[in-house]
Amino acid sequence: MSLNLPLRHAFLACVACAVPVAFAAAAPAAPGPVTVVKAGKLVDVAAGRVRNDQLIVIQDGKIVAVGPAGATTVPAGAAVVDLSDKTVLPGLIDTHTHVTGDPTSPPYYGYGISVPREALLGARFARETLLSGVTTIRNVGASGYADVALRDAINAGDVVGPRMLASGPAIGITGGHCDGNLLAPEFAERGEGVADGPDAVRAMVRKNVKYGVDVIKYCGTGGVFSKGTRVGAQQYTPEEVAALVDEAHMHGRKVAVHAHGANGIKVALQAGVDTIEHASLIDQEGLDLAQKNGAYLSMDIFNTEYTQTEGPKRGELEEFLRKDREVAQAQRDNFRKAVQMGIKLTMGTDTGVHPHQDAPKQLAYMVQYGMTPMQAIQAATKVGAEALGIGAEVGQIAPGYSADLVAVRSDPLADIHALDAIEFVMKQGTVYRQ
Repeated sequence: MSLNLPLRHAFLACVACAVPVAFAAAAPAAPGPVTVVKAGKLVDVAAGRVRNDQLIVIQDGKIVAVGPAGATTVPAGAAVVDLSDKTVLPGLIDTHTHVTGDPTSPPYYGYGISVPREALLGARFARETLLSGVTTIRNVGASGYADVALRDAINAGDVVGPRMLASGPAIGITGGHCDGNLLAPEFAERGEGVADGPDAVRAMVRKNVKYGVDVIKYCGTGGVFSKGTRVGAQQYTPEEVAALVDEAHMHGRKVAVHAHGANGIKVALQAGVDTIEHASLIDQEGLDLAQKNGAYLSMDIFNTEYTQTEGPKRGELEEFLRKDREVAQAQRDNFRKAVQMGIKLTMGTDTGVHPHQDAPKQLAYMVQYGMTPMQAIQAATKVGAEALGIGAEVGQIAPGYSADLVAVRSDPLADIHALDAIEFVMKQGTVYRQ
């Protein structure tokens, strides 16, 4: 039975009077316990140098102080994590992942995977990712906003995983890399993010924003793992790309473009895209434009060996294997050119194409193709954070930053392969691996 109008007004008046009292009575949360990490060596990625015998003071998931052991006070009652025999670095950042993707699955197996099942696989792979030392990821493509749901579950503490930025379904043209092209015409398969024409791409950006994405991902060229597409072929007209980037930026979202081919890369850069994913066949004009615009390149130069050795075992289409062989070395050579030019490069590994726990192994390839160990570590920390727009939150070991730390016993600046097997992982002040 509903309240009559006078009683309802009286009830609402009482509630309105009570609310301020309740807020006034709420006491501020007391500061949490303090943890102090003893670092034998600390990689200062902002300064590009290593500091010896440092203390890192952590409270409520954030770093509150960093300094020499002899000059930094350890608060009474603080828990101490002794890494005095290790090198401590910021948690790694992977700017290109497919955390809900299973790299062992045959091409057609995915048709039997529901969106809920994909999300649960993502929970498993998110844990593997975090334990490998990658404490922040940007996920660029997942079915049914499974990555958005996973991000929210991690943030709520329901599952263990890295900090996530999620894109939801990637946007692409009919028949392009972000469409579904594996089935016969009578099945009328269509990718979730397919949108043709400037108005349609604006609508798709708005839909993704509606459902909570952090970043907009679109496919600007063909790809390796898409049937019938040419890797270097441009997809989307300049008008469509301009509309997409404008709409995304209007909603405060950065744009990542899957782009192997030179023309698709240049169209994206001319429209103001934020990061180029893969960039395999980028030409000198594209490199110059990326440098001029301050755009970031996220080049997955590690995964081809896995694709070529494991792909045939899982029944990968020969078309996909052939396209991977055609672009792999060109991508690595162009990575070297970008390093020499001083273009901003991140660690983007394309996990999901290869095992998630192997992401840190790309760092050795980044050194092999032109970076110093310090530059590779910076790309996977400070530079990656800046590319994602969270450079004030993560990517450094400094006061005010999230307490995301990893550690190894050997010196990664002497041998970058030390980061192939990270021994200690902390995210937001909580130790997940020791």
